[in-house]
Amino acid sequence: MNPYLEQLQARTRRHFLATSGVGLGALALSSLSGSKAAADVDIDSMQPLAKRAPHFPAKAKRVIYLHLTGSPPNLDLYDYKPELVKRDGEPCPDEFLKGRTFAFTTGVPKLMGTPRKFAQYGQNGTWLSDAVPNFHAPDIVDEMCFVHSMNTDQFNHAPAELLIYTGSPRPGRPSMGAWATYGLGTENQNLPGFVVLISSGVQPNGGANSFGSGFLPSVFQGVQCRSKGDPVLFASDPKGMDRELRRRSLDTLKSLNEIQAQEMGHPETLTRIAQYELAFRMQASVPEVMDITKETKETHEAYGAVPGKSSFANNCLLARRLVEGGVRFVQLFDWGWDFHGTSAGEGLRDGLTNKMAATDKPIAALIRDLKQRGMLDDTLIVCGGEFGRTPFREGRTAKSKVLGRDHYPDCFTMWMAGGGVKGGFNYGQTDELGFGVTENKVHVHDLQATIMQLMGFNHEQLTHRFQGRDYRLTDVHGQIVHDLIA
Repeated sequence: MNPYLEQLQARTRRHFLATSGVGLGALALSSLSGSKAAADVDIDSMQPLAKRAPHFPAKAKRVIYLHLTGSPPNLDLYDYKPELVKRDGEPCPDEFLKGRTFAFTTGVPKLMGTPRKFAQYGQNGTWLSDAVPNFHAPDIVDEMCFVHSMNTDQFNHAPAELLIYTGSPRPGRPSMGAWATYGLGTENQNLPGFVVLISSGVQPNGGANSFGSGFLPSVFQGVQCRSKGDPVLFASDPKGMDRELRRRSLDTLKSLNEIQAQEMGHPETLTRIAQYELAFRMQASVPEVMDITKETKETHEAYGAVPGKSSFANNCLLARRLVEGGVRFVQLFDWGWDFHGTSAGEGLRDGLTNKMAATDKPIAALIRDLKQRGMLDDTLIVCGGEFGRTPFREGRTAKSKVLGRDHYPDCFTMWMAGGGVKGGFNYGQTDELGFGVTENKVHVHDLQATIMQLMGFNHEQLTHRFQGRDYRLTDVHGQIVHDLIA
């Protein structure tokens, strides 16, 4: 429990009555022994980002989470449905529509088989479409663990994204990366424990809440870094202030904050001290780790990265450099995966081809790069969106030449690689038309519990008390999917 809550607890009548049987004796013993009161804060021992051990040995020491904002069309990438192709253009059966609400579709839509070509790849014959050519290579597909039976409770972007990252569709809860650094700290005190990289120039649907700290101390929130310009905004010394003056200013602020922490015992005061100190150390360490010009020409070409540009490829390379430098959790958000078909860029033919061309190459390079460096075994890569896409045409574009799909929460595909999951593995099944899970349903809370397990946490025990009860990432849900773990 943090010092502020200990103070409050000690002041309540309920606490006094609960302990009054031994209260006077305890006071006498305390006065004789000279022990410190609970409100006294030892500043030097309060290091919120200090490295901590998990509940048990972890298979994944670090995580790179690739979020495809808007949600990719799983039926056109990973979940092949020959029967849906055969019945393309038929009216959607009533049993799949009754009592259902869709984001942009009303009436009776037409079934839509994929326009993409599928084939089997790897040792286990994983079905992949022609939209992901760089995943076809045996050394890539045989590292990937596909979960085809994902499902969620939400069918709009922001609530679904918040649910998968914070365990709640409403803002205010800590994100997965915040929970990870809260439980583990960071391996490198000169770098944040949780870093966020955003490509395509658009913030995630859930905004900063998707990588925020919620009611945890704010030191655990994601630090947004940029691949172009200053890596972290406002981390540089102000104009006219050199390094020595900055150090003296921070020392003065630290002294003032320590006085306030001793008097009030509020954890955010300690967070403020830690953040000022981290920012000072980051001024030297972050530009170094974010400088991809230090990589070889061959590495740039493998990722498709261009130094000085802002791109998903650059961010994948940065993610490798960050985890190599000791960052615990790296979150990549990439906008542009909402394939409704309302424009050519959102179409399942050219639009999906172009979007995947900018992403599957750097993702494949990331897997190879980590493997070559001996880091893939204990680095977990997670990739997916916030929900799935409908097996029928999106209502607004029913008469268009551009094909698109509506939002769909009942089933979708996500994949993982490295970090203790089974490679070349396909888990779960959906029905022949892709409307529902028929085998091994995995809710987003189950995915969260499994990721926590891989990181060495009992997801039911990594908690924080807030407003009178203990909260956790999985809320009151979540079952570990042991079949996914190697």
